[in-house]
Amino acid sequence: MNQSFAALRRGSVQQIKAAQAGSTSMRIMSFASKANSNPYSHTVKLPKTDFPLRANAAVREKQFRERCTDKLYEWQLKNNPGPQFILHDGPPYANGDLHIGHFMNKVLKDIINRYQVMQGKRVVYRPGFDGHGLPIEQKALESLKDQDSLDPMEIRKLARKFALKAVARQTKSFKDYAIMGEWTRPYLTLDPEYEANQLQIFKTMVSKGYIYRQNKPVYWSPSSRTALAEAELEYNEEHTSTSVYVKMALTADSVARLGAIGNVSALIWTTTPWTLPANKAIAVHPDLQYALVKVTQVLESKAEYQLLVGTDRLEAITALLPEGSSVQILNTFSGDKLEGLGYTSAISGEECRILLANYVTGDSGTGLVHSAPGHGQEDYEFGLANGIDIYSPVDDYGRFTSDVRDELVGKEVLGEGARAVVKLLEDKQLLLHQHKFTHSYPYDWRTKLPIIQRATPQWFANVGSLKESARRSLQDVMIVPEAGRRRLESFVMGRSEWCISRQRVWGVPIPVFYNATSGEPLMTTESIEHVIEKIRTNGGSDAWWTLPVEELLAPKYRADGNTYVKGTDTMDVWFDSGSSWKTLEDIADSKDGAYADVYLEGSDQHRGWFQSSLLTSNAVRGLAPYKVLLTHGFTLDEHRRKMSKSIGNTLVPSTVIEGGKDKKKEPAYGVDLLRLVVGSTDYTHDVSFGPPVFAQFSDTLRKIRSTMRFMLGTLDGFTANMAVPYEQMSSIDRYILHELYHFKQKARAAFDKYEFFRAMQATNNFTNSELSAFYFDISKDCLYVDGQHDMQRRSTQTALFHILLNYTTTLAPITCHLAEEVWEFFSTTRRELGKTGDSVFQEAWDQTQSKWNDPELAEEWAALRKIRSVANRAIEASRAARQIGSSLESELTIAVAFGSRLGKLLNKHATTQRQIVIKGSRFLTKKSVGNELRKVCITSQVTVCDADEVPSDGFKCEDFITAFGETTHVQAVSCRSSLYKCPRCWNFHSTQQDTLCCRCRNVVNHLEAQ
Repeated sequence: MNQSFAALRRGSVQQIKAAQAGSTSMRIMSFASKANSNPYSHTVKLPKTDFPLRANAAVREKQFRERCTDKLYEWQLKNNPGPQFILHDGPPYANGDLHIGHFMNKVLKDIINRYQVMQGKRVVYRPGFDGHGLPIEQKALESLKDQDSLDPMEIRKLARKFALKAVARQTKSFKDYAIMGEWTRPYLTLDPEYEANQLQIFKTMVSKGYIYRQNKPVYWSPSSRTALAEAELEYNEEHTSTSVYVKMALTADSVARLGAIGNVSALIWTTTPWTLPANKAIAVHPDLQYALVKVTQVLESKAEYQLLVGTDRLEAITALLPEGSSVQILNTFSGDKLEGLGYTSAISGEECRILLANYVTGDSGTGLVHSAPGHGQEDYEFGLANGIDIYSPVDDYGRFTSDVRDELVGKEVLGEGARAVVKLLEDKQLLLHQHKFTHSYPYDWRTKLPIIQRATPQWFANVGSLKESARRSLQDVMIVPEAGRRRLESFVMGRSEWCISRQRVWGVPIPVFYNATSGEPLMTTESIEHVIEKIRTNGGSDAWWTLPVEELLAPKYRADGNTYVKGTDTMDVWFDSGSSWKTLEDIADSKDGAYADVYLEGSDQHRGWFQSSLLTSNAVRGLAPYKVLLTHGFTLDEHRRKMSKSIGNTLVPSTVIEGGKDKKKEPAYGVDLLRLVVGSTDYTHDVSFGPPVFAQFSDTLRKIRSTMRFMLGTLDGFTANMAVPYEQMSSIDRYILHELYHFKQKARAAFDKYEFFRAMQATNNFTNSELSAFYFDISKDCLYVDGQHDMQRRSTQTALFHILLNYTTTLAPITCHLAEEVWEFFSTTRRELGKTGDSVFQEAWDQTQSKWNDPELAEEWAALRKIRSVANRAIEASRAARQIGSSLESELTIAVAFGSRLGKLLNKHATTQRQIVIKGSRFLTKKSVGNELRKVCITSQVTVCDADEVPSDGFKCEDFITAFGETTHVQAVSCRSSLYKCPRCWNFHSTQQDTLCCRCRNVVNHLEAQ
């Protein structure tokens, strides 16, 4: 905005404040404001609107909440003509209040849904809640002292009550975030119908042979007393373990086989000394070289002994020996020569064998690997291949059982038990070396305590036979970001099984019966179907615990002469949530392909819900359950630190929205500001939240409101009969519609690719570069000063109507309350012009017209804007020399070769021309041929002359401008205008002091005649 307009506002209307150059954040006041002594102030048409610059969002947003959520969801299902669009909700745990990560997740989904509504689609969004599982069970029981005395149904009642309360609290919060959806009928994994559908999926997987039971090592949480899936682990990078080097004495006949004399020990290394009581073998690689060495200690404790070690590890092992020790190689052997050698296991005293294994390496340890098949997957497979018992002397609490030595019984293997094992090794003089080290170790993601691997009988899904089908089905899925495809595929292809059984009571039961005598499981499609029917008709999965075995057993098994007992395991909660796609079976219009258009969750769900849904859907339907898979990052604070209660940097959305106790430190920003943060950030990476971020986006939101406020104010009184057809609009107004068209195309492309931040970048660029710094600046002259019904003013208002309409619909999916607020203030004008929807979301998102795309016109205006840049430098030179104050005081001359395309363009848009001759054709002196170049340069007069007629006086700036495929030399000269300032418009167009210019005189005369 130029200085003379700012002065006009100061002098003409007392309540209107000056604004900075180029800014639209002016105070827009009523036309009826009290005027000062300027007799023409009441004739100036300043913007008028009650739309406030400050949002007071915490209060005002609630006025529009229901309109753009519950009512809108019902309306669009009934009225939108387009195809169905299903965004399937990944269910959050119903185990507590919401944090900023929940907000980001749900708002991203809501942005997608709202955009699809405005595309005319019927959006189906049924929120979900994960109501089963250990987190809820633990929260429900945490206040009880004697938890072990509760029977299963008491635990289940407490857990259900807790979960349903959490669902109610979370639902209220999500609705406060303006999340549009079917909140009156969410899907809950604890609902009887959901449980029955989940068991139908399980039954199908049983019938296809995907489900089996096996005694094998699983991730076991002593703190939770249940098996865990890999997705339920997190890794502690600061875990400390004890590393030990242990001597295992070879048997006499094995020593003889080596041709040795005396005692020889195989030296093994392990970082889990608590697994040594379960040692069943030593593994060596058939192709590695091994050495029989004699160790002589001469300083600390004199000793001499013989070891069998890997040759590649000899130097590292020698470094562990006491100072002064010597090592002599007596003989070497290839690993295959060691096969079958016997040794005495260090703790159990059992005689075991050295066996061959290709997984052994010479990169670490001793080259001889201690094997406990009951405590590791690799060891387990090694044990199966060699017919070794799968032995794990550890109970559910992670304590040694009575199967081990008395000194160890009852001790926790990750604490006192491990230390007791090391003490035993020292006492038996079998410990060569020990040391502590810090490394990454798996922890239970719920209790934040370390886990172990322990062999127990568990139920598994055979991923090995599913994963290739799952990988192929992903080829038809759009995955954002694309790196998520590799991540998900690697997780799927890297596993062979999925442990689906859990040793807890709050969940869906695995519907298996066991023969009371033999322990053999009974689980067939008939037995499962009967259980499903009982669950449907008896209030859900509680029936498994309340009904007797006889009633739960299918009739054909009741009289087979056997006695059965019910299994006590429940299903992994990832199987619960991974079955949620079945809730869409009766909803989805398409029954052939994927039911859901979009799944969207955090990147941790590549190991969790994305994967479990993919596996169950492929097992049952042979395809992925989603067409598009979107992944967002995690939430960080403003310092890019992970949010943590221990650090004290967590954020509660309601505090940001409603404000804290101290409103100065924690102001009430409202929902739209947080939504704007989410919509403006590349969510595929981690996203920062915090006071500096909120302050920054508060400024952005204020700029957006200011832009909308300016347009609302300038459209005051604009009616349908004042609209100008596109073909009759001025060049500048048609040009801004071209820019609006292309802005909208960029934003559409971004929304279609789920790159909302790019849509906001396009919005900000359009706001700052095209509107505030250019079009608004240029248009204020005609908007404020021209007569209300003048053609140019109406042309500009027509353009502003289209801009405001499209600006509002672009922002609507992200800042939904602001869009509805503008829609309300915009009501009279838009309804007259055919936009009658009660909500902005009842209108199409794209309100542009293809005819606005005019590349030739855009090329002309791109050249004119380059001219503007040169002219501004000349004007600024005049201003710096104090020749002028406002740019309106300048009379501008632009010299350019008239024979160039740029010269011809300038002549078309100039106010006046000097007399020149081009190829025998004479132009008249001072002939008026247009007004736009003066407006572009925001000066009172622009004269275009040929390149060799540059005025000698004034301040000159020159440059070479490339336009229309050619480069042209342009010179701009600024000098003070010889005319007088019009007291109404402040343009230097008057021929006498304190008299109106011709334009203003006509406007004033018209007003006085009314």
